[in-house]
Amino acid sequence: MLDLAIIGGGPAGLTAGLYATRGGLKDVVMFEMGMPGGQITGSSEIENYPGQAEIVSGMDLMANWPEQCQRFGLKHEMNQITSITKENDIFNITGVDGKKYEAKTVLMATGSVPKRAGFKGENEFFGRGISTCATCDGFFYKGKEVAVVGGGDSAIEEAVYLAKLCAKVYLVHRRDTYRAAPSTIEHMKNTANIEEVTNVTVEEVFGDASGVLGLRVKSKETGEIRELPTPGVFIFVGRDVLNAPLKQEDGSFLCDVNEAGEVVVDLKMRTSVAGLYAAGDIRIDASKQVVCAAGDGATAAVNIIEYIG
Repeated sequence: MLDLAIIGGGPAGLTAGLYATRGGLKDVVMFEMGMPGGQITGSSEIENYPGQAEIVSGMDLMANWPEQCQRFGLKHEMNQITSITKENDIFNITGVDGKKYEAKTVLMATGSVPKRAGFKGENEFFGRGISTCATCDGFFYKGKEVAVVGGGDSAIEEAVYLAKLCAKVYLVHRRDTYRAAPSTIEHMKNTANIEEVTNVTVEEVFGDASGVLGLRVKSKETGEIRELPTPGVFIFVGRDVLNAPLKQEDGSFLCDVNEAGEVVVDLKMRTSVAGLYAAGDIRIDASKQVVCAAGDGATAAVNIIEYIG
């Protein structure tokens, strides 16, 4: 019987494990298939994590986190969790290998992954000029031209953010209308250095060994091919929340989720089910930053200790 089962080994899960074990919980297991650290380990340069004076890779930033957590007793189980159910006050957890666990509390910290747009060159240049985080990587294109692919609130908001740093922002969208709030669209249209490139399909991102050199788009009306000379391409076409373990046999979810599948929580990271918590990118209104996910994990753990105690 576990005091706490943590599903996911990114910043939220690791921090929750640190606070829970240091706070006195004895049987805490973090379920993570691979090396703990989360998506941020794939980032080449991190310079906005508090207290980290030097620019480091995401892998370097997270290198010491697992050791610190395990020092206080956090256990790492390399198993993918496929289902979580609750019977009376106990959570029943099943791994992909069929192994079963019982826990008094569960923290979902599986996060989310950016959707890929699917054009040629996207996988090849991901992390070498293609990004899904303007806050993380926008500074590296200060004074340069960049492209933003997408037409929702996130894409337009990030285009406006990048316009403050970059010489020019091409807003590339497959339609001639946007799926964003009118006020967001108006703000974008009033930003002088944003050029709308609409009603086009992205044919490919091209580059060389140094990274991205540009973006080719094709007009849906004329078929004309246009090259946008941008060393940076930011993709915002949605995210996929990794909530599969919460799905029940009848197709419902164990706890309340919104239309996007994000877990609904309160300020203590509590879900609609007692003893079930969610932290990081999987929850509603997540900022999708390492420092915020870590804060979520700490908040969840403090309240889990109180719930068990």
